[in-house]
Amino acid sequence: MANDIDEVPMDEHDTIYKLLFSHERMIRELLLGFLPESWLAELDLASLEKMNGSYVSDDLRGRHGDAVWRIRWADEWLYVYLLLEFQSSVDRYMALRVMVYTGLLHQDLIRRGALGADHKLPVVLPVVLYNGEPRWRAPTDVRALVQAPPEGLERFQPDQAFLLIDEGAYSDDVRQPVNNLVAALFRLEHHRSSDEVAGLLQLLVKWLSGPEQADLRRSYLEWLRRRLPKWFPGETFPEMHDLQEAYEMITNRFEEWKERQRLAGVEQGMEQGMERGMERGMEQGMAQGRLEGERKLVLRVIQHRFGELPAAYRLRLQSASQDELEDLADRVLDASSLDDLFR
Repeated sequence: MANDIDEVPMDEHDTIYKLLFSHERMIRELLLGFLPESWLAELDLASLEKMNGSYVSDDLRGRHGDAVWRIRWADEWLYVYLLLEFQSSVDRYMALRVMVYTGLLHQDLIRRGALGADHKLPVVLPVVLYNGEPRWRAPTDVRALVQAPPEGLERFQPDQAFLLIDEGAYSDDVRQPVNNLVAALFRLEHHRSSDEVAGLLQLLVKWLSGPEQADLRRSYLEWLRRRLPKWFPGETFPEMHDLQEAYEMITNRFEEWKERQRLAGVEQGMEQGMERGMERGMEQGMAQGRLEGERKLVLRVIQHRFGELPAAYRLRLQSASQDELEDLADRVLDASSLDDLFR
């Protein structure tokens, strides 16, 4: 039985993100993939624990933080609280919002008597996960939002910053590895080709194959169901019951959709003028053919030098541009390893 899936409102899209990041594995891989190595060396990932994400200020006005976790830091049992805000459009005053959320979190900990023996407030690491199309340009700290104070008043001004993770900027950089679930999610959100989608879905099927991943598999399946209207406008889909089924259905539908688009383009071109349409189609086909030929040649040279290419590197090669392929071809003989080549 087919379901008509409407375009997902942005607030519902944020809700789906909150569902995904309610899983401990997603938070762990977010930390591993996007925090500095020097920080990771101090974190005890086994101590990761989800906290209550809703807080009420002293004047009873409700505010909401998307997800709050805590984790042990070094040997001193200090805690780092992660405040995640999932934004789909640039909010110039996000740093101010983060400062308010941090204060509400501290107030809640004080009320519940959750501070340590020294009664000091815990360290807070605010993380803004941004998934909008334009790149983030707003300030990431409150100090940049405040007018320059008169001399001597600097220390009385608010100061709070947050860690920004801009999905689109990460996905645009093909040098970034697709080595965990969060990185794969970002690349799927901002994919550049149907082949890239197929490769990423194949990785998800592999990484989420165990029975202990059943809940997270369901969350990813729900996320995929909500993304399909954007990938296939006007299309309808039957129910998807597991990731493997979704992978097969989506890749098959991409092939069908591309063929329909090709035929529609040919028909439109004939209506506008057969000669002009054929000339444009031939030029595009020749350019695409040259790019695919060069991609296969570079793949052959790399595999001759380093052996079979892992799925993550093959995925990056599939989405590489003409300039990127030429750069790989120039450096393949001098590179000491695949990591060195793709760095």
